[in-house]
Amino acid sequence: MIGLLGFAGLWGLGRWRGWGELWLLAAAGWWSLLVVVHMPVAAENPLMRLVGGNFSAWLVFGLLAAVVLAYRGLLRALRRRQVSDPVQVTAPETFRDAELDRYARHIMLREIGGAGQKRLKAAKVLVVGAGGLGSPALLYLAGSGVGIIGVIDPDVVESTNLQRQVIHTDQRIGMAKVFSAETAMRALNPFIEVQPYNRKLTDQNAEALVADYDLVLDGSDDFDTRYLVNRACVAAGVPLISGALTQWEGQLGLFHPAKGVPCYACVFPVKPAPELVPTCAEAGVAAPLPGIIGSMMAMEAVKHLTGAGETLAGRLMIYDALYAETRVIRVRRQATCAVCGGPLR
Repeated sequence: MIGLLGFAGLWGLGRWRGWGELWLLAAAGWWSLLVVVHMPVAAENPLMRLVGGNFSAWLVFGLLAAVVLAYRGLLRALRRRQVSDPVQVTAPETFRDAELDRYARHIMLREIGGAGQKRLKAAKVLVVGAGGLGSPALLYLAGSGVGIIGVIDPDVVESTNLQRQVIHTDQRIGMAKVFSAETAMRALNPFIEVQPYNRKLTDQNAEALVADYDLVLDGSDDFDTRYLVNRACVAAGVPLISGALTQWEGQLGLFHPAKGVPCYACVFPVKPAPELVPTCAEAGVAAPLPGIIGSMMAMEAVKHLTGAGETLAGRLMIYDALYAETRVIRVRRQATCAVCGGPLR
């Protein structure tokens, strides 16, 4: 009993004192002491009765613990290798003084730092749609210092957009959404380059446009465009962050079959019937919801570009705003997928 209490005490002390993994060394020392106390040559050792157990039990306990810890360490290493591979771009050498001041809060973060901010500055990100999801995503990409941001959308700003599409203003009603977005992004950050495409994404232009970027964020509001963006990203080997929403619920994921995770069509192989997924115009949408999901899309973009943390690659996040619930589920590539063809060859 005392032996097990010793392990519990070491673990609790390590958490309280912030030892991190160092408590494992202390636990290993404690286990070694227990094994020595219980060795057959020490059969008359009075400490055996005090700490409890026997030599074989403590030996097996230590070996099982070692196997579990080794397995956990291997999983962590594989996960970091899979999701923390920053996009390979040619980073700029220097920042202007004004940029250093602007991005200071990023540079202070250990997971981003100066190197990560350079990758953001060198990155090219395309956002499909300057509506509810695109609005916050574009603003936060601009604020984060992504060097070149493309935005494609054929629509103009309407008064009904302003309830949720926060990148636009009442004064810009009637203006093409991409130019309205460009105005807001340049006002927020004059150190970025914006490339507006006032047109519809089509089979004729999608692949060539996507291939010119390091990452694509899809905030479109129809399934035909989502499937088109996915096909173009798979063909060009470009990762895709796709978001969607309706009424009170939103979802997003990072799709990149070139890195062994699913494409969008692996998870959603069949377009649902229109009556099952009504548009915002048909069913309504809570105003802050696009801001939440679009901001999450921008966050995933920053993580992917800098290599910080664990992205949603191979996972799908579902957010229910009405009941404040979030779920994340694992998704896998499908061997029968008509777009990416399943497992890597």
